[in-house]
Amino acid sequence: MIYIMLFVIIFSGAVLCAQSSINGRLGTTVGVLESSWLTFVMGTLISFMLAFFFEPSHSLNLFTAPRWQLTGAFCGVAYMLIVVFAMPRLGAAATTVTVISGQLVMSLLIDHFGWFDNAVISMDSSRAAALFFLAIALFFIYKSNAIDQAKKSEV
Repeated sequence: MIYIMLFVIIFSGAVLCAQSSINGRLGTTVGVLESSWLTFVMGTLISFMLAFFFEPSHSLNLFTAPRWQLTGAFCGVAYMLIVVFAMPRLGAAATTVTVISGQLVMSLLIDHFGWFDNAVISMDSSRAAALFFLAIALFFIYKSNAIDQAKKSEV
């Protein structure tokens, strides 16, 4: 079961990258805010339909849940606007690796300190090594972009 879940998560990451790239192109065509607006409208409609037909009832709802838990929606808006703006300027690989770097740093902090009512998972050498190697990947992606830009400016 764990392998199926890992595959689904990897697939969702691929879809997220494709979505960011497509929204980045749309953002350059119609504007960053319009591209983000379309994503949120479609997401709202689809989420509403899924929740209406498939979501089981819970003891709390959006009106009774702790207020801090509702702030995640603002994070989604910030992410969408930044990625739609950055994707056409940095490219898919650089933007994606940068996003993953930010996600990894934040996830390590959340795990280590148990923020947002999560279980504490201490930072260890394996996690530090993962962060180090991702930083190396980020360096090489950006270096490759700079080399490619230099070649294009020579032509």
